[in-house]
Amino acid sequence: MTLMPRQGDRHADRVLDVVRRGFHEEGNDLVTRSWSRCLNQYQLDPGRAREPVVIESAALQSRRNQHADVIECARYEMTTLYQQLADPESAVVLTDTDGVIVHMVSSPEFAAEVEPMGLHAGGMWGEAEAGTNGMGTCLAAAHPISVRREEHFFSQFTQLTCSAVPVLDPTGEIIAVLDVTSRSSLMQQHVLVLLGMTARMIENRLIDKRFSNAHPLHFHSRPEFVYTLHEGKLAVGEDGRILAANRSALFQLGLQSMDEIRSQRIDDLFQTSLEDILQRSLSSSFHPVVAYRAKAALRFFAVARRPASDAATPARARVAGMGIVALDEAQGEGFRVPSRVSAGRGAPIIRTFKDARLVAHLDTARRVVARRTPVLLCGETGSGKEVFARAIHETSPHAEGAFVAVNCASLPETLIESELFGYKAGAFTGAQRSGRRGKILQADGGTLFLDEIADMPLELQARLLRVLDERQVTPLGTEETHPVDFQLVSASHRHLPSLVREGRFREDLYYRLAGIELDLPPLRDRSDKRELIQAVLADEGGSACRLGEEAERLLMAHPWPGNLRQLRHVLRTAAALADGKTITREHLPSLAARQAPSSLHAHAALPAVAEAMDAEANTASADAAPAVKLNPIQANERQVLLQMLEQHRWNVSNVAKALDVSRNTLYRKLHKLHIEISPPD
Repeated sequence: MTLMPRQGDRHADRVLDVVRRGFHEEGNDLVTRSWSRCLNQYQLDPGRAREPVVIESAALQSRRNQHADVIECARYEMTTLYQQLADPESAVVLTDTDGVIVHMVSSPEFAAEVEPMGLHAGGMWGEAEAGTNGMGTCLAAAHPISVRREEHFFSQFTQLTCSAVPVLDPTGEIIAVLDVTSRSSLMQQHVLVLLGMTARMIENRLIDKRFSNAHPLHFHSRPEFVYTLHEGKLAVGEDGRILAANRSALFQLGLQSMDEIRSQRIDDLFQTSLEDILQRSLSSSFHPVVAYRAKAALRFFAVARRPASDAATPARARVAGMGIVALDEAQGEGFRVPSRVSAGRGAPIIRTFKDARLVAHLDTARRVVARRTPVLLCGETGSGKEVFARAIHETSPHAEGAFVAVNCASLPETLIESELFGYKAGAFTGAQRSGRRGKILQADGGTLFLDEIADMPLELQARLLRVLDERQVTPLGTEETHPVDFQLVSASHRHLPSLVREGRFREDLYYRLAGIELDLPPLRDRSDKRELIQAVLADEGGSACRLGEEAERLLMAHPWPGNLRQLRHVLRTAAALADGKTITREHLPSLAARQAPSSLHAHAALPAVAEAMDAEANTASADAAPAVKLNPIQANERQVLLQMLEQHRWNVSNVAKALDVSRNTLYRKLHKLHIEISPPD
């Protein structure tokens, strides 16, 4: 019998003593239960060194083939996790359900050090072979666990700390264990969190891979969590039956296991059918749409897609399947397109183009982008410029590529350059360690949409012009150039020729962007306003949401200075207030409060109001005394501004943006017209 070092003897005595006393020692209960199994069930001796058990290469290859899809789904995630840990003395390990290591990511140096212990591909780390350890005990307990140094059963492993979590297959059964083994005994709590996140990503990938012929459905009670690690995910068959679900889906639906959900239909879970949610998801360009829990007052936000296997469908058939249908122009019926609005996170809006001007503009755009001509979209804020840009993309030769949108107004000047052009690792303080591909490179082969292009700083306009001329981009911090090919669509609510004359926008860039310039009509002037209202309402409140006659008249008569963005917020509020009942005037407080006989004509006065304010900004001082009486023109201006303040909930900044004037100018105007800047009681 080989003699153990004194430290090994002490460790063995402690294991025996804890098990003998019945786990009364304060510590990890999962570990002490494992020690008991090792002694009583597997007949292992903690004081005896144990040779590592390793299977033959042929048997290892057979296991790898058996778990090929799991390994494929795990490879990238394991490498990413290893990079996140940034610990050269660690390894990320994947085992099968027998505890056999089938894949491992580590530094060559650490791998060489732990190889004699059997920590390599083919090594068996089940409890029966290796005693208490992260991988084997995780399998035995079916629970995440950290086994720190002296918590190992055999003293030869007490220099290591192992943290492990189970990986589940789409049926909810353990299919593998993901483990991090290192020399460190610290930070295991955050390692377990990272392991859990990585396991969820592997599980989601596995659902996609094993159910590529099913419809993926993503959902969450909060729209911003859809398309994130926290989302619930279902695989839905063509007949609407649930084939698989991830852990988050079960938790959110209040279910304990796959047995409770398997073979149920989607309409057993939600107040919708598969076809309905597919169509609504398509129309919202796969932004989350509302779906209520069946037989419960719970609201979710969901997105459903066609099966991934449909990607093999020819492009023409796929475009038709996405709902982009070009009708006979003589019929004048228009285009139905998938779309989205960048009005905020999770802001889906269904859009059906039936307005004659939009139909004509879309047909014009379709013709010019076929020759790679840049398109410049002009229109009021919130009029749907990004929606229209996406429609152009979906009908263009670049439809197979990505649609990459950049809002130049929403990014700080210090970030626009790195967002557009990307950067190499270490290019500047705070840069991602792996570098970053810029939006231009992401749009290669697709469409680059530059929204609010007027807000791009002058120095970056020169760089953008060079990219457009040379069709190649150079990321920050490197001299390497990358060729790019994309369709360019730009948009602005400001008059670019005026900015060119003022020296605030490059003339050469303006002519480069405006291969063709299309003016989009505001909501108040669109002939398909009624259809839009119904479509947005269905998207915000579900297909069961209905408008009363008076509410519909109020919506149709409103001037909508905030356009589609304002319409979406008003209808979202109305749907929430109505709570499943017919929407009435009372559910539209922001519109009903200020309805007046002149409201239909109020918006026509807005350009005059803004123009008057611009003129006053040059002549009136900030502390000018207000007039005692208002003339008819001023009285009309006062009425218009009061209506706008009410519509914008007395947010002066938003009113100033709608009028395209500065806040100081607006404050002076409000003071002169005797309008208090606080809303009335």
